Amino acid sequence: MRQILNTLYVMTPNAYLHLDNDTLRIDVEHEKKMQVPLHHLGSVVTFGNVMVSPAAMHRCADSGIALVLLDHNGRFKARLEGAVSGNILLRQAQHRAAGDGEFALNVARAVIAGKLRNARQVLQRGAREADDADDGKCLNEAAEALAHSIRNLPHAPDLDKVRGIEGDAAKAYFSVLPRLVRKSARERFTMDGRSRRPPRDRFNALISFLYSMVMNDCRSALESVGLDPQLGFLHAVRPGRAALALDLMEEFRAMLADRLALTLINRGQIGEADFQDREGGAVLLDGDARKTVVVAYQERKQEEITHPLLEAKVPIGLLPQLQARFMARTIRGEMEGYLPFLAK
Repeated sequence: MRQILNTLYVMTPNAYLHLDNDTLRIDVEHEKKMQVPLHHLGSVVTFGNVMVSPAAMHRCADSGIALVLLDHNGRFKARLEGAVSGNILLRQAQHRAAGDGEFALNVARAVIAGKLRNARQVLQRGAREADDADDGKCLNEAAEALAHSIRNLPHAPDLDKVRGIEGDAAKAYFSVLPRLVRKSARERFTMDGRSRRPPRDRFNALISFLYSMVMNDCRSALESVGLDPQLGFLHAVRPGRAALALDLMEEFRAMLADRLALTLINRGQIGEADFQDREGGAVLLDGDARKTVVVAYQERKQEEITHPLLEAKVPIGLLPQLQARFMARTIRGEMEGYLPFLAK
């Protein structure tokens, strides 16, 4: 299970990945920079202009190592992997479950309940630690709005209503999220709601980059347990869209990506100079800053947290894997309903 912790991120422009016996070697301008044993890797993620030898691609496919291609901003481009080895009986059950309206609705309610509960925890913690009374008041009001949304979820009659509840809660959440940024940096990291494709401000650019890494981890987790990441319950099925991976990542957005973004800003690890303003209003995270974020994300994944269902400490990086297993058990009928991860 610890394989999910071993993701190799390659971000250096013009890096070249190739085989060297049973290792993956990384050269930059014909100089060796790193060499990693293949059996230590669960996936390889490349950013931008990174070259991979055909032999390395074939070996990764044979060894079950996913090769993920992202553009230099972290946006998903492609995923290369070997033959699907998932359990066909589990995938048949997944397809039947996706066609069961009541089952899909119950999973969607649970997924969004987990997302809103974890987002509320972020706001409540911020309110307790706020030095400014107005900040604390606004954060508590938004937290109460999310609590109201959570109470309404069990009564949502269909998926559209669930999505509507989530949308209203997201507006309340993102409207106050900048209040968690330290005051000296707040003007430079203000945001007017959630924006993407492209992000329109620095905070959105940072969390979008983090979301892309969380998304990759969730997709890998689902594939590792034999589920089809394309067939989800909350998110609509579209060609090229990993709907189930999007479902799974909802509960991790606030507790993993948003909290890490706030930490990086408030500690001064990411600043105004780490972003580029592009024509058309897009704001993008700079190259060196992306490395800072990736390192911080990997370190965060190594931290341990108590899983409320298992009542045991596990590395944060294993949470998507554990939740993917719970999703599989729910689909097989071994659990009465899906239980999202709830952070403390």
